[in-house]
Amino acid sequence: MKLQEEESTLLELIDNVQIRVEVAHRTQCAQDWRDMDFVPEFNRFYFILEGEGRLEVDGRESFPRPGQLCLMPAFVRQSYSALQDRQPFHKYWCHFTASVGAFDLFQWINAPLCIDIPDPDRMKQLFAELTELHIRRTLVSVLREKAIMLEIISTFLEQMPVQVLKHRSEDMQRIRFIQDYVEAHLQESLSVNDMAAALHLHPNYFISYFKKQFGMPPAKYVNRKRMDKARLLLASTSLSIKEIAERAGFPDTQHFAKSFRKETGLSPTEYRAAYA
Repeated sequence: MKLQEEESTLLELIDNVQIRVEVAHRTQCAQDWRDMDFVPEFNRFYFILEGEGRLEVDGRESFPRPGQLCLMPAFVRQSYSALQDRQPFHKYWCHFTASVGAFDLFQWINAPLCIDIPDPDRMKQLFAELTELHIRRTLVSVLREKAIMLEIISTFLEQMPVQVLKHRSEDMQRIRFIQDYVEAHLQESLSVNDMAAALHLHPNYFISYFKKQFGMPPAKYVNRKRMDKARLLLASTSLSIKEIAERAGFPDTQHFAKSFRKETGLSPTEYRAAYA
């Protein structure tokens, strides 16, 4: 699969990413800072302020410098330690998950161990706010915490080309096939049996596989894609509501209007008036 196609396929999965911050702190590490050959169920970010140390992830070794952001991804064997007779790390750090369906984001993409941050003062500010918000644990602080975590992840990913891990390429091709199949058959009465048959899978296995990859049942995904197409046609064409309903896979215009209002809070006519 070409790089552009991989990124397009990932985009739809990432649209449903679920962020959770487990812990966030600023720490001056001691000389005995060390843990060897463990496999965590969460990701770690280290933003190095001062000092020296050693990180190892899946056999890749690194000695991060101040101003670097380092990723220790979930479900991968790793180690860390201070260096003898060297000032240990002074760092911001956090544990987090970024769930995409049943997997973590970094179980999909190939990521470097450490990157240079172009604006270290901004990154320091983000981690300082993240640490403070995590202590508060209020409704607003949790929402802002997720937003900041997304900005940190985005900054990390901006510094590299996004590449799917090689052992995920088969899943990526299958997901792309599902996306293209649904898009090509939206006008039809799409059933689980139809989609499963197209992939030569048993319907029960297909449903389980679909939920695992997309984080939602097939019917919900198909309805979301139909609504996306309806919004696009309402905003960019002069087609009648009946024609748009049919092209989006709703032979019953009344059912389409009811479903559209439930999804957007507006009738199709109101949506067109607001966004066309």
